[in-house]
Amino acid sequence: MSILVTITFGLLILAIFVAFVRLVRGPSLPARVVALDLMGSLVVGFIAIYAVAIDQPIFLDVAIVLALIGFLGTVAFAYFIEKGELPWQKV
Repeated sequence: MSILVTITFGLLILAIFVAFVRLVRGPSLPARVVALDLMGSLVVGFIAIYAVAIDQPIFLDVAIVLALIGFLGTVAFAYFIEKGELPWQKV
């Protein structure tokens, strides 16, 4: 791997660590969800860089699936915020 890929991996790991700190110390639930979404996006970037670095495009499929799951989770949380109640506890 080149030095550029190594630096990119290091910066992504640092960003994941900073997002994890926000996840743990977040002042509110929405801040924690945004931090978790950021961590998911950073992991997708990490997988994509890894796939390019080792020349294995099959990992890009994994990154796409992970991005879709993260997007659906964000949409579900936005629905939860909008409605103000848990969807499975309708009374």
